[in-house]
Amino acid sequence: MIRRLRALPLRSRLALLVATAVAVAVAAVSTACWFVVRGKLYDEVDGKLRTQYETLNLRAAGVAAILRACPSEAEPANEFAPPRDYYYQLVRASSGEPCVISADSVGAVRVTASDREVARRSDPRERSLRNGTDTEGNPVRVLTVAAVLDRRPDGAPGVGVVQDTALSIGVPLRETERTLGDLALLLLVVSGIGVLGAGATGLWVARTGLAPVDRLTGAVEHVARTEDLSVRIPVEGDDEIARLSRSFNAMTAALASSRDLQQQLIADAGHELRTPLTSLRTNIELLARSEETGRAIPAEDRRALLASVTAQTTELAALIGDLQELSRPDASAPHQVQVVALHEIAEGALRRVRLRGPELRFAEDLAPWFVRGEQAALERALVNVLDNAVKFSPPGGRIEVVLREGELTVRDHGPGIPAEELPHVFERFWRSPSARSLPGSGLGLSIVARTVQQAGGEVRVDRAEGGGTVVTVRLPGAPAPPPASPAPGAPGPVRGPGAS
Repeated sequence: MIRRLRALPLRSRLALLVATAVAVAVAAVSTACWFVVRGKLYDEVDGKLRTQYETLNLRAAGVAAILRACPSEAEPANEFAPPRDYYYQLVRASSGEPCVISADSVGAVRVTASDREVARRSDPRERSLRNGTDTEGNPVRVLTVAAVLDRRPDGAPGVGVVQDTALSIGVPLRETERTLGDLALLLLVVSGIGVLGAGATGLWVARTGLAPVDRLTGAVEHVARTEDLSVRIPVEGDDEIARLSRSFNAMTAALASSRDLQQQLIADAGHELRTPLTSLRTNIELLARSEETGRAIPAEDRRALLASVTAQTTELAALIGDLQELSRPDASAPHQVQVVALHEIAEGALRRVRLRGPELRFAEDLAPWFVRGEQAALERALVNVLDNAVKFSPPGGRIEVVLREGELTVRDHGPGIPAEELPHVFERFWRSPSARSLPGSGLGLSIVARTVQQAGGEVRVDRAEGGGTVVTVRLPGAPAPPPASPAPGAPGPVRGPGAS
């Protein structure tokens, strides 16, 4: 059953749930209403029976008249004419046979064990109210009390009790049962209408409430079918469906942006790879043609071609390495993150860069600073920053490298970067028009920004006073390593005095 319900559409399940809940509620209310009305009607009938017993002078004349009608009893004091449609009879505990005094329109009430028990006890306080039937099978409400006279059977004054005898007064229940039957039918019809209406209302509510979900489902199916990430769902209100719609719109916008960036990266990478590959292919074809035709290339030209091939191969390898670096996940592997000495990484980067610019002068002032990060990535980032300084420094120029309290500055004295180009320096494959003739892929500063951000820091490029460019890298850390280094990969930067 549960599997079948789960197989139904959500709106059908909601409609069925609403209809079931309403059906249970209507059934409970209808049942309670029927029992309340039944209790009230029976209370009314019981009141009539008590009134009939108490107001018709039964103690003085009624019982005596009934006793008179029964030949074995004493002479009655008065005659008694029972009201129409009421049952009057005496019940003997010993025999159980009734002595009936009733109008012609009614018969005798069937005697039960409770009637005989009242007769047997002969207690004036003993009374019995029950449902029963007459000899013809008609429903009857019966009140049975001990047979009592206001005089003793011997004529002495005081209350007298007729031993082993009880008086039963009955009233037909045809009208009461008919009223209860009509009420039950009415409640059944109203309940059915209510359940059907609840089902229809539940279905309408389900359709209305799930309309945004249907739109969201349609949008997801459209995206899955067409890969069209421009689809947006209208957001109305501030409920859960609206939040879900906003989240879906944000997700598709992020996916569209990611795909655009991916396509842009592929296009830019293809463009950047085309230049060294074209030059490399041309130089190799010249060398191959020289071997095929036997026409030797002058030694000086051959050396220039081989140098160009070597340079283009190096540039191609550097570009591929940069692309691999950018294709890595944004977060470093936990086992690669550890506490490292930033000043030692800077010293190693300086040793490598000095070989590329032997004619340049380097001024360094590196204070101890320990950070949490990936050593290889940080060293590559600092090498990229220093490479740019070397590339744009004039012959014999000076490069100043200072590390103080987590702030590393690299300043060159080259031509500098125009102010309008500064916002683009960290974009992938972006290269200043004045630097397009120089070697490079335009990915170096993008890798620097990504690495520094992963380490929890920030990087900025500005024009330096007096000319040149200054690159500022800030990384959180401490001037001394912690007493007990945490396990590799533990989250959170190293904190200490002077941490930025």
